[in-house]
Amino acid sequence: MEESRSEHNKGDLENPDYKELGHNPSCGDEITLQIKMDGDTLKDLSYTGVGCAISQASTSIMIDTVRGKTREEAIHLADTFIGMIKGVSITEEEQDALEDAMAFEGISKLPARVKCAVLPWYTLKNILEA
Repeated sequence: MEESRSEHNKGDLENPDYKELGHNPSCGDEITLQIKMDGDTLKDLSYTGVGCAISQASTSIMIDTVRGKTREEAIHLADTFIGMIKGVSITEEEQDALEDAMAFEGISKLPARVKCAVLPWYTLKNILEA
């Protein structure tokens, strides 16, 4: 809850390299993810948007998790997180790599909230895999 109310990671980046809207029409969650790259590294990220506590917290924690990672590392983390939320077992190493995003592990037992948690991670993949 604390992360969802925080302004941490919220706002606009100056001259982002990427800016992508992520929207969940079934519940109204909406984020705009912004990324500033340094070569192949995600140098800085931020977001703007509105939505439930889960989508907002997941976005902010995702940003903290992937900031400073390479494109390939960030895609792998997104795939790992999405798999975890969909009930796929992940290794201890993958759990460590997800850091605070592991707090969402129990969302897999709440099917109505899965889309909320994965929204920013799919948005990130849309940017990085384009």
